[in-house]
Amino acid sequence: MATVTELKAVLKDTLEKKGVLGHLKARIRAEVFNALDDDHEPRPSLSHENLLINELIREYLEFNKYKYTASVLIAESGQPVVPLERQFLIRELNAFEESKDNSIPLLYGILAHFLHGPPVDIQNVLLTESTLQPPNRHPSWKPNRRPKGRRF
Repeated sequence: MATVTELKAVLKDTLEKKGVLGHLKARIRAEVFNALDDDHEPRPSLSHENLLINELIREYLEFNKYKYTASVLIAESGQPVVPLERQFLIRELNAFEESKDNSIPLLYGILAHFLHGPPVDIQNVLLTESTLQPPNRHPSWKPNRRPKGRRF
């Protein structure tokens, strides 16, 4: 018969392999943060730049199903609960989308622009799903790959 210690180890291993343990830890952190958060303390006002940055991050987090991380970002930053419209973000960033597929976060297109440079004869940031796919979706995805000669 297995000992309690062995059963705990097997249970922990199983939960980690299924991704449940990480999910539970994230949920607990989010709930603890919400419990400790003081609703009566006013949030600092968001600058226009922070509003846009937070929205780009939220879109990325929600796309990758980091919903608890996104909920903490919204609560902690004072970002509006209702997401900003994607077209508003595109206008504010002086960008445009070539693709009709708006399911990929704008951050991926922005990253593609800086990794690969802007297309010829285009002055705005090109946001397209064909230039860069999220990790594990595009066979050529290589993290930390940076063109030589660029400094960021």
